[in-house]
Amino acid sequence: MDIFKRISEHRREQEKASWTGMFAEYIEIVKLNPSVAKTAHARVYDMIAWHGVTEENGKHKYKFFEQDMFGLDRTLEKLVEEYFHSAARRLDVRKRILLLMGPVSGGKSTIVAMLKRGLERYSRSPEGALYAIKGCPMHEDPLHLVPTELRADIEKELGVRIEGSLCPSCQMRLKTEFGGRIEEVLVERVFLSEEERIGIGTFSPSDPKSQDIADLTGSIDFSTITEFGSESDPRAYRFDGELNKANRGLMEFQEMLKCDEKFLWNLLSLTQEGNFKAGRFALISADELIVAHTNETEYKSFIANKKNEALQSRMIVMPVPYNLKVSEEEKIYAKLIEQSDMKHIHIAPHALRTAAIFSILTRLKETKKQGMDLLKKMKMYDGESVEGFKEADLKEMQNEYAEEGMSGIDPRYIINRISSALIRQDVQCINALDVLRAIKDGLDQHPSISKEERERYLNYIGVARKEYDELAKKEIQKAFVYSYEESARTLFDNYLDNVEAYCNWQKIRDPLTGEEMDPDERLMRSIEEQIGISENAKKAFREEILIRMSTYSRKGKRFDYKSHERLREAIEKKLFSDLKDIVKITTSTKTPDENQLKKINEVTKRLIDEHGYCPVCANEMLRYVGSLLNR
Repeated sequence: MDIFKRISEHRREQEKASWTGMFAEYIEIVKLNPSVAKTAHARVYDMIAWHGVTEENGKHKYKFFEQDMFGLDRTLEKLVEEYFHSAARRLDVRKRILLLMGPVSGGKSTIVAMLKRGLERYSRSPEGALYAIKGCPMHEDPLHLVPTELRADIEKELGVRIEGSLCPSCQMRLKTEFGGRIEEVLVERVFLSEEERIGIGTFSPSDPKSQDIADLTGSIDFSTITEFGSESDPRAYRFDGELNKANRGLMEFQEMLKCDEKFLWNLLSLTQEGNFKAGRFALISADELIVAHTNETEYKSFIANKKNEALQSRMIVMPVPYNLKVSEEEKIYAKLIEQSDMKHIHIAPHALRTAAIFSILTRLKETKKQGMDLLKKMKMYDGESVEGFKEADLKEMQNEYAEEGMSGIDPRYIINRISSALIRQDVQCINALDVLRAIKDGLDQHPSISKEERERYLNYIGVARKEYDELAKKEIQKAFVYSYEESARTLFDNYLDNVEAYCNWQKIRDPLTGEEMDPDERLMRSIEEQIGISENAKKAFREEILIRMSTYSRKGKRFDYKSHERLREAIEKKLFSDLKDIVKITTSTKTPDENQLKKINEVTKRLIDEHGYCPVCANEMLRYVGSLLNR
């Protein structure tokens, strides 16, 4: 890539997108495209929708969040539809501060950072074009130039709503520079930028004794008082507070509830009336979305104080819990490792998944549903089917605890522990056991974990280890079975033929001799026993399989061994049990013969080529599974 050619192209694109003209010309733009005059809340909602929306089972998924947010689809759908969409339609929720409340490292700051970056990109697109009075320190809407008395008629003419009034600076300039001729006031296209403080602001509380309210609302420029003679002259005032600069866009109020009370008072009128008080001026109009974030402990302390009732009533609190899906948690870890300089160290398959299983177990709450334990619940949350439970059971569990996911081990802790495993000297690859060991070692150093929690977490490490053992055995099983899929299909088809004959009281024909025989009870039981189907339950299980087959046939679908979760498990276990002795001998022999060595090399190659292992972790996996089978 020619770096300087790309830079010059980017500069030309920026210059091409720029526009400056008089207010009269801007009115023509509004006539053609009234959406350029939309509110800040509508701009945020349109920006999210601009990236695309998909619908699945009646639920909306917003592509805007896909790259960086994992496992929070329900939370994000609620955030967009209950707050942003409603606010974009000028419903009363736009007069509320959006407060994201959740545990540490749960994604609150990431959501706000994404909204900021998204607005910056959107304002550079034709759909997100945004215009402001040129030279206005608050980049305000040019339609504020329209006199209040004429607004009703002009709103009908243009198909827009005009809210707010000119800032003190623009009021003075309109009189002194343009002699009241609003049609000649210059308007320019602006591009939102946090770096340049255009339409995006960030306020972070510091020492209450030294921090000044001017950080929010601007301040008097005392060096100009002698020149302009009055503190109420707009030219003697710096409109450079975060509320000024975030106008037309978004302001992030970091750790808002840690802030001194005097900084929150300005938000009362800004949220409800769309204006705030600054210096010796009338109320200043501002159109901006205020997003704050805090943790649950601080929020509870805040609402316990009766003095905060006025501000509390002006908030929409959106809980942002931890992700509760194992597969999505894996993506979080993979993303964070990808951003580091340690991505050259190989991470064995299932290592991140095992860490994710542990994390999710710490965040789940025990359900009152009979026969459902945390492990089954975890699997259902991740989209796996669990025998005996349906979609309705999943929804019931999801609604059982409002606070589920608001506590437990955070992703930051897990990444810290994975980092400690990655950073070891001379390590080429880390596996699931290395990660679990690092997590276990770190529990002693975790300052906020009580003794009872530590015992519970150690138990979850044991559960995660057992899950990994099962995954490891299945992986080796697949690698050992030559043409695994073909072997599974053959066994499956054979089982189905026998089940069909058994349920229909028919004979089965031998494919070689053509001889009619009774269904092979021994074969059917050898498969069913793998998943604990008792002698008394075998008839019901076989009839269930037959019904599932006919349902698939009626819908024109092919019924294969993966179509029934329990049957798939039985087929896989049967195949593996037939091979177990071969695997045990091959993996545990210290001096393998030529045939065993050939088999080991074949399996290792398959693990590397098809399952993402490196030579180091492939050999470690073989030894580990061999030791499991020899226990």
